[in-house]
Amino acid sequence: MSFQLPKYNHPDFSAQELKNAPDVIFETAEADGVAPEGFHSTSMYPEYFKINGKWTLAADSRMDSSVVIGDDGILYIVENRNIKKGDKVILGRTEKGEEGIFVHTHGFVDESANSNDDKFVFRQGRSRETSYARDYDNLFELLKHEKEHGNIIWVMGPAFSFDYDARKAMQALVENGYVHGVMAGNALATHDLEGSLLHTALGQDIYTQHSVPNGHYNHLDVINRVRRSGSIHKFVEDYNIKDGIMYGCVKHNVPFVLTGSIRDDGPLPEVIGDAYAGQTAMRNMVRKSTTVICLATMLHTIATGNMTPSFRVTEDGTIRPVYLYTIDIDEFVVNKLLDRGSLSATTMVTNVQDFITIVAKGLGLM
Repeated sequence: MSFQLPKYNHPDFSAQELKNAPDVIFETAEADGVAPEGFHSTSMYPEYFKINGKWTLAADSRMDSSVVIGDDGILYIVENRNIKKGDKVILGRTEKGEEGIFVHTHGFVDESANSNDDKFVFRQGRSRETSYARDYDNLFELLKHEKEHGNIIWVMGPAFSFDYDARKAMQALVENGYVHGVMAGNALATHDLEGSLLHTALGQDIYTQHSVPNGHYNHLDVINRVRRSGSIHKFVEDYNIKDGIMYGCVKHNVPFVLTGSIRDDGPLPEVIGDAYAGQTAMRNMVRKSTTVICLATMLHTIATGNMTPSFRVTEDGTIRPVYLYTIDIDEFVVNKLLDRGSLSATTMVTNVQDFITIVAKGLGLM
């Protein structure tokens, strides 16, 4: 059976409480980077605002931002630090129409699917004991659909770079069009390039896991050589790199955003050291996404989850879900994403190296 996007259920604006709801109120910001008191903070759900008697969807929403009414009448979602003096910022802390604000939490919910009223049910959570067979099958079909019709972003921790098969599987996904963007840190790119040049990651052979003599210098040497080249793209050319995740991104023009941390070595030239500049770059990439898959990176996963809405408005006006996956060996990390209450979040507790090879094989790439 081919994959089909779920139908979006629009709010019933003929209902009395929404029909009789007042228009929103706003207040003009008095200083750059400061929202008025009582500002409305957005969620990951579709949110509608009543302006001049008409309910309008804020199309580019995300968590923890303000809503600015533009001079063109368009609603803009703006981080409070980016508010400008004179911006018209919507106020209100209620969400059911009382202040002209309606948060629609059931846009993609199929009520008929929730027919089990049994109060005692085993395995309601997601754990190491959960069966993920159906999740994998659903993911294969989703990725096939998104390859042609969507935008797939992979948020990656460094674990991939330590394993020969995982690097090979991820490279295959890149080369076959299943990756439209990569977000990671300095470590993923550094050790992946170390694997490409020296067949090691943190000084261990990526296939045998045997440590090589003086191997603890390998990643530092790689960083130094990339910095000498001036960029990852130039390093790939200078050293005739022929494999790996970063090589695949360079060869196939897949954009990547690398954001730094306080503990980074180097870092590589493309790594963004300013936390807020990095956040902005990540938001710009996420803004295009329709499926986001977060793998073995707690901080990147939580950050990405906070900036990813549960829906996307397509060019033809269709409202579709954004699919959000997180895969980690630690149950805490995957449950942290579930705590967002995402309508379309799927979590899997497993080793990411095994996960990515299963995905590549399921798509017929290995």
